[in-house]
Amino acid sequence: MGDDSEWMKLPIDQKCEHKLWKARLNGYEEALKLFQKIDDEKSPEWSKYLGLIKKFVTDSNAVAQLKGLEAALAYVENAHVAGKTTGEVASGVVNKVFNQPKARAKELGLDICLMYIEIEKGEAVQEELLKGLDNKNPKIIVACIETLRKALSEFGSKIISLKPIIKVLPKLFESREKAVRDEAKLLAVEIYRWIRDALRPPLQNINSVQLKELEEEWVKVSSAAPKQTRFLRSQQELKAKFEQQQAVGGDADGGGDDEEEAVPQVDAYELLEAVEILSKLPKDFYEKIEAKKWQERKEALEAVELLVKNPKLESGDYADLVKVLKKVVGKDTNVMLVALAAKCLAGLAAGLRKKFGQYAGHVVPTILEKFKEKKPQVVQALQEAIDAIFLTTTLQNISEDVLAVMDNKNPTIKQQTSLFIARSFRHCTPSTLPKSLLKPFCAALLKHINDSAPEVRDAGFEALGTALKVAGEKAVNPFLADVDKLKLDRIKECAEKVELVYGKKTGGAAEKKEGKPIAGKAPALSGSGGDKETKDAATKPGPLKKAPTVKSGGPPKKGKPAAAAGVGGAGAKGKKGPETKEIFESELSIEVCEEKAAAVLPASCIQQLDSGNWKERLACMEEFQKAVELMERSEMPCQALVRMLAKKPGWKETNFQVMQMKLHIVALIAQKGNFSKTSAQVVLDGLVDKVGDVKCGSNAKEAMTAIAEACQLPWTAEQVVAMAFSQKNPKNQSETLNWLSNAIKEFGFSGLNVKAFISNVKTALAATNPAVRTSAITLLGVMYLYVGPPLRMFFEDEKPALLSQIDAEFEKMQGQMAPAPTRGISRHSGGGGDDGEEEEQEDVGNDVVDLLPRTDIGDKITAELVSKIGDKNWKIRKEGLDEVTSIINDAKFIQPNIGELPAALKSRLNDSNKILVQQTLSILQQLATAMGPNIKQHVKNLGIPVITVLGDSKNNVRAAALATVNAWAEQTGMKEWLEGEDLSEELKKENPFLRQELLGWLAEKLPTLRSVPSDLLLCVPHLYSCLEDRNGDVRKKAQDALPFFMMHLGFEKMAKATSKLKPTSKDQVLAMLEKAKANMPAKPAPPAKASSRVVGGAAPAKFQPASALAEDSGSNTMESKPDSKKAKAGGASSKAKGVQGKKVLSKPNLKEDDDKSGPIFIIVPNGKEQRMKDEKGLKVLKWNFTTPRDEYIEQLKTQMSSCVAKWLQDEMFHADFQHHNKALAVMIEHLEIEKDGVISCLDLILKWLTLRFFDTNTSVLMKALEYLKLLFNLLSQEEYHLTENEASSFIPYLILKVGEPKDVIRKDVRAILNRMCLIYPASKMFTFIMEGTKSKNSKQRAECLEELGCLVESYGMNVCQPTPGKALKEMATHIGDRDNTVRNAALNTIVTVYNVHGDQVFKLIGNLSEKDMSMLEERIKRSAKRPSAAPVRQAEEKPQRTQNISANASMLRKGPAEDMSSKLNQNRNMGSHSETTHTVPREFQLDLDEIENDNGTVRCEMPALVQHKLDDIFEPVLIPEPKIRAVSPHFDDMHSNTASTINFVISQVASGDINTSIQALAQIDEVLRQEDKAEAMSGHIDQFLIATFMQLRLIYNTHMADEKLDKDEIVKLYSCIIGSMISLFQIESLAREASTGVLKDLMHGLITLMLDSRVEDLEEGEQVIRSVNLLVVKVLEKSDQTNILSALLVLLQDSLLATASSPKFSELVMKCLWRMVRLLPETINSINLDRILLDIHIFMKVFPKEKLKQCKSEFPIRTLKTLLHTLCKLKGPKILDHLTMIDNKNESELEAHLCRVMKHSMDQTGSKADKDTEKGASRIVSKEEKASKAKVNDILAEIFKKIGSKENTKEGLAELYEYKKKYSDADIEPFLKNSSQFFQSYVERGLRLIETEREGKGRIAASTGISPQMEGTCVPASTHTVSSSIGNTNGEEVGPSVYLERLKILRQRCGLDNAKQEDRPPLTSLLSKPALPTVASSTDMLHSKLSQLRESREQYQHLDLDSNQTHSSGIGTTLASPSSAAANIDDLKKRLERIKSSRK
Repeated sequence: MGDDSEWMKLPIDQKCEHKLWKARLNGYEEALKLFQKIDDEKSPEWSKYLGLIKKFVTDSNAVAQLKGLEAALAYVENAHVAGKTTGEVASGVVNKVFNQPKARAKELGLDICLMYIEIEKGEAVQEELLKGLDNKNPKIIVACIETLRKALSEFGSKIISLKPIIKVLPKLFESREKAVRDEAKLLAVEIYRWIRDALRPPLQNINSVQLKELEEEWVKVSSAAPKQTRFLRSQQELKAKFEQQQAVGGDADGGGDDEEEAVPQVDAYELLEAVEILSKLPKDFYEKIEAKKWQERKEALEAVELLVKNPKLESGDYADLVKVLKKVVGKDTNVMLVALAAKCLAGLAAGLRKKFGQYAGHVVPTILEKFKEKKPQVVQALQEAIDAIFLTTTLQNISEDVLAVMDNKNPTIKQQTSLFIARSFRHCTPSTLPKSLLKPFCAALLKHINDSAPEVRDAGFEALGTALKVAGEKAVNPFLADVDKLKLDRIKECAEKVELVYGKKTGGAAEKKEGKPIAGKAPALSGSGGDKETKDAATKPGPLKKAPTVKSGGPPKKGKPAAAAGVGGAGAKGKKGPETKEIFESELSIEVCEEKAAAVLPASCIQQLDSGNWKERLACMEEFQKAVELMERSEMPCQALVRMLAKKPGWKETNFQVMQMKLHIVALIAQKGNFSKTSAQVVLDGLVDKVGDVKCGSNAKEAMTAIAEACQLPWTAEQVVAMAFSQKNPKNQSETLNWLSNAIKEFGFSGLNVKAFISNVKTALAATNPAVRTSAITLLGVMYLYVGPPLRMFFEDEKPALLSQIDAEFEKMQGQMAPAPTRGISRHSGGGGDDGEEEEQEDVGNDVVDLLPRTDIGDKITAELVSKIGDKNWKIRKEGLDEVTSIINDAKFIQPNIGELPAALKSRLNDSNKILVQQTLSILQQLATAMGPNIKQHVKNLGIPVITVLGDSKNNVRAAALATVNAWAEQTGMKEWLEGEDLSEELKKENPFLRQELLGWLAEKLPTLRSVPSDLLLCVPHLYSCLEDRNGDVRKKAQDALPFFMMHLGFEKMAKATSKLKPTSKDQVLAMLEKAKANMPAKPAPPAKASSRVVGGAAPAKFQPASALAEDSGSNTMESKPDSKKAKAGGASSKAKGVQGKKVLSKPNLKEDDDKSGPIFIIVPNGKEQRMKDEKGLKVLKWNFTTPRDEYIEQLKTQMSSCVAKWLQDEMFHADFQHHNKALAVMIEHLEIEKDGVISCLDLILKWLTLRFFDTNTSVLMKALEYLKLLFNLLSQEEYHLTENEASSFIPYLILKVGEPKDVIRKDVRAILNRMCLIYPASKMFTFIMEGTKSKNSKQRAECLEELGCLVESYGMNVCQPTPGKALKEMATHIGDRDNTVRNAALNTIVTVYNVHGDQVFKLIGNLSEKDMSMLEERIKRSAKRPSAAPVRQAEEKPQRTQNISANASMLRKGPAEDMSSKLNQNRNMGSHSETTHTVPREFQLDLDEIENDNGTVRCEMPALVQHKLDDIFEPVLIPEPKIRAVSPHFDDMHSNTASTINFVISQVASGDINTSIQALAQIDEVLRQEDKAEAMSGHIDQFLIATFMQLRLIYNTHMADEKLDKDEIVKLYSCIIGSMISLFQIESLAREASTGVLKDLMHGLITLMLDSRVEDLEEGEQVIRSVNLLVVKVLEKSDQTNILSALLVLLQDSLLATASSPKFSELVMKCLWRMVRLLPETINSINLDRILLDIHIFMKVFPKEKLKQCKSEFPIRTLKTLLHTLCKLKGPKILDHLTMIDNKNESELEAHLCRVMKHSMDQTGSKADKDTEKGASRIVSKEEKASKAKVNDILAEIFKKIGSKENTKEGLAELYEYKKKYSDADIEPFLKNSSQFFQSYVERGLRLIETEREGKGRIAASTGISPQMEGTCVPASTHTVSSSIGNTNGEEVGPSVYLERLKILRQRCGLDNAKQEDRPPLTSLLSKPALPTVASSTDMLHSKLSQLRESREQYQHLDLDSNQTHSSGIGTTLASPSSAAANIDDLKKRLERIKSSRK
């Protein structure tokens, strides 16, 4: 026993493996105890035994084995890892346990198997048991059968799959062992319990005795449906329910719904083996069937009949067979053969099921037309055939053919068709019978119920009754509106009798019927719902017996049974009966009416109705109205009342007052009574007659609207329009159309008969009266909102002028939402809980497509054409295809009947000549568009072959095939494609191209679907094999498609499908499934239930029938491009999705929403710098690759982890593109809010975007480009400059995308490249783009060359890098490119350079081949014919790069070119001090060297010289007019939304062309004047103001000086500008948006204008200046008070700094400030004091007190003190808390000053204190000033009296001037305040004139017409410059700065700009600048001159020299980088000092 003790000490798991059986036995016992003890199923203990369990069950010792089995059972039951052991343990049980003699062992083995099934491992167990059936040992076989039977009886047929078991059953019945046969019999009985008769066909061939025995057993089986009694772990809630029922006592509710689900699980058809019959056809079949003798034909048919008796047929190409059978049915004269052929077709359809669907369309019309035969056996055969065929397709697909036959003259055909429809309807459910189908069928059937033949009527009633039963009254009633009561009752009676196939539970009755399905008649339906039932059920044409409800086949909404059948769906929806029902009323005679009216109206009223006196009639109407108002709805005889109104004089009433009352009463009656169509008929004619009446029109419209509400708009509208067009009055016609436009908006569009309107609209469009045409076009616009683009198809043949008007109207509507209906809702859709409304809307689009006049091209597809297409010679085949193309082109829209064409085209798809394949594909694409949704019926026979072409080896053929498939899918929806096995057959083919294309296509389409046919499951096994394909692309595509398959099929089904795979593959695939599960998107939400639809994006959905269940969730995204079928989930575009947008993509992690609140970019101090260092030091990979490898992506991920929110990073690096879209949407959202964050992570964001450029998904790319546009706008506003690192890791990849094949993308990329020039020097961009021209992609080369041209055009020759010569040589090489577009681009670019640089170009280019040179010269010649001015790029997408070179270029070309260029070169050589790479043409820079060496001679000659030059230049050049590029290419996208329209209009405000500017201003003014529209301007205010003051500047500098211009034009422009500004500043919310810098420039412009003497000289000048005055007051009052105060302070500071500025200017600025001070008490609370004090601080820093005292006038210092004093008075001591924004408080005296003021006001109180403070503050108070106030007032009163009198006015003004000079601060304001505006300005102007005379300052402007405005520098210009003498009258020395100023002015006059060009950004970038603490004027924004200085030193520190000079010289120098900036500035300062001193 010694060794006993050895093993006793071992741990349990080791005992279980011990070689001693006792040790093992002990181990098993302990293990059993342990397993029962462990509570946690996930305990790590379990894993120890994973490998041992197999040994437990296969123990060689019987005793130990028994214990082992018990332990194993406990393990399987409790361990969560047990599933992993299934295969090996089950196999062990089968082979080593089932053969044991001990019953207990078998029992345990069986329990273990069942336990594995319970833990969801049923398939693996079943597989092992089925393998066991092949074992040689009969014991094992019996045990396996028994286990299977037990499993089936407990778990049910849902969990145990029966198909494989039934397959082996016949073999088991043949076994020699009786035990096996007996067990098999028991199993067969068990299976029968679950599937009933579906088991008969598979067992029909077993031994007849056995079959008989079975039959006997089967009869005994109870008829109650079997129930699952043991449940899987995942079915615990079912289990609980089951146990509860058991407790209550048996089946309380007949098994609830699980049994319903279980019953139809197995379909006999599924269990059968398919038979291949095509090869078994007799060899001579096709000859025999055409034989002359009918016997031979009969033989051939009988052979087929025999073959098609097989219940399941192998799929194959049955086209030829179907074709001959169809021919026999249609053409054969022998009716017996017709019946036989029909039987064959029925057999084929039954055996092929869905696979026959593709032939259904060809056969149905033939069979229906053959119903003209009378013989019953023929009719029956045809009925069977068409019923069988119906089950292979859908009603939708054959509806066209059926409807076509319904109008046949033959009554039998009509009768049989109606009966067929009735039978078909029975197979439908509400979801497969949508309104779009019901509508045409009901219309056709209504004709039948009015037919003369009784049998046709009966059949029609039956069909309508069935429809009513299936779809419910709610759906059908609208189509039965005009049916009389008798017939309606008859239809309802039929509906009662109908028995549906898909039983609709209708109360108790159905329950009883369901109890006993009649054996053999229960259709065994497969899950997909539409399959054929068992044959004998189908053959009975009569009503089918009701089958148990099919849950899976029903519509998705059939969770709740519909309400009682009587009311169908309607009752259930909570609708009140009467509201839906039409009010029917028979016509009453006039006598009856009079009687009824007399009962409710006062007698006097009735007598006076036709009185001759109008007053009596009026009184009568008033009484009438009162009576109507008091009546109850129920007792109002509407018809009688309206007939009374129509009684003589009726509608011919001559007095308009009476008439107005009359019309109002009609409206009242319609609103208050039960108003019927009969009553409406009485009045409508009269109403239409009055609708055009000036006085009564509005009343008539009101009445019409009321009637529309009572009788529904569709009917009313039809009547009204018909009446209007039956009469001649154009006013009535146009007003009727206007009424209709409004009515449609109010009522919505549902139910309107588009076709009727379209014909009337066409009549209206042809009318001679323009008002009628305009109204018609407006109506079309409204219809467009609802119908969308298809509407235009109806008008394509209108005259071009009309068509362009229509297009313009549609353009206006683009992107607008149709308004939600406000009227008529209650009556039509009250409570609509169903998808009713949504479908209504869906229909609208379909209807329109259905209404298109389609031509039948069937007869053009002749046999000759078909044989041509199949000819041996490819040229003839091509001719045939060309003919087809032209046939389709001519027809435009065609009917679905295209004869033999499909077969012919199909054979061309595998033509050996690829060109023909492509041509065929393009024909098919055309076909789809031409045929519209009807193309559906050709999907199987033509669409699927196109998919085969996706496997072609040639890329372009595949692309064409894909485009074709997409075009088809757009028309058909996806359901047709996914139904049946065709798609899975294609995937099965091992062609890598086919697989990757097809999977890619599915990945694109599946996410947009809401439901898919169950056949999608068939693709899964092939999808799995693709996951392991040897081709990498196929694997990748398969992985991409995986989540979308899972989204529809669910993880369970997908995982189940892996059971067929090899174990290794299975594990891999399961891992991928798990991964996909995490990425699985949610199904798209059902379309939002708004009754209005988004027109822009819904276009694709329009073409899809509603039955496709809104295949395309794109129908709710507001995408404006119809082609984007993808719902851009969560994108900015999908606002329409509302809430769902958030949830669309993320199912798994619900925590998400919690942590999404914070910022998305975290700012890491110096993070970016560190990353750059790392890259420089090669610590990380340099961002440089041809395609991004994993390590780059990982590196970026790591770098991002520290500065990007975790959740966003997950989205950004997700495998699924939809997540990228989501990430981009979030980034766009946060762009504005997190500017700093974006800038700190900019390098990473750009790198991530480069990765997106390598994605294949267009939607992501478009989104990324949208983000980039916004990003670069933001960066340019922030005046950010890209670093080299950011640029080099981004620009090259962006340039790759400029070669994209898609136009939109290229356009976007170009726009982005353009914007980049604002944040990255153009010269550096040039090098990158130059690199791009070396690409292999010709599109990219061409686009890059064009871009280079634009750069040169905008920035001059200096952008060319490394030198212009090299760059041009490089460009010129492309003139010889093999691609035409590249050649053109190269030529255009060089021509552009030529325009800038003249003939120099030829030198720079060097030698070109003769051919290239001649092309170039030719092109240059051509371009010279056009005006040479440089074009302004007008397309909004491209920011307008400011064009400065135009004048310069023309100067160059005019003057001697060599001379100019040699000077330039000399300049260039001398300018060695600026080594930085300049992008600024030298012509615009000051050459300091030149000035330094200047000995002063030039100074004197200058004016004369310039004068002379000017005249010279002015003659030929005029003002260089920018030539505006044709706007066409981008115009559409530009106007697609309001914002861009506004941008466009604003950009025109600054136009050089006066008329353009005036028009633009008028448009903006119009918007501003309409309250509802003014909001649109929000966000554009700065932009508008900038444009406006640019225009003011342009007038001041250019237009005013232009003698040729008519000055009236200028006044007109001024008044437009001032008018629109006044409108703007009256809207406070908008006025407040103006930012400081912009206000500063605006005030500058306005004050300059007020001081412009040239304006006064104009005859309207006075008026202009008065308006400006008014405008200034408005600006001061309405703007944001902080911004305007700040602007005024900065403006004052600038005007005092500028030596050349006039004192008058500063004075007006100060006046404005005083006005602001006066407003302070009201506005103090809304002002940001910190900012204002910061401005004052800067002011005091630049002007310390000493410096201010030196000013000639003491106004400035007093203004400042008054302002501070007022602030102190209002805020008290708190004022000192507002100094937060000032960094260094002791730089100015502000704080000290405030403290002093505070102290004073503390010391003394009350008003006295105030006065004293004032005194204390200004210690320099002169004695005169102390003269008592009374005295002053007297003197002033006297003076003003004089000014007011006519004689002494001059004298008075002179005295006032003297007085003001003496007391500079005398306040004359009170005297002026009470006078008129005119008087005030008169006084001001008078004073100004005197001042001019006294000071003797002549103006240059007066003498030369040159405005001294010197914009272009950052210094606000003055109006008075120094006179032309060298020393001015005051004897002061004039410095050189004055001349530099003058030079600038002259240059400007010549059109040469002084600004540094590169830094002048386009208007768009100036939108809303964030307010910086130091206010930069917007001119500064424009030139961002001091941005670099600001980084290197405090802004004003070094401006100790005259800042004007700093600016004027600094402007020309480019600062290389912030670091060298300081040095550069110092250098400049020294030079300027030298210049100054030399000049003194």
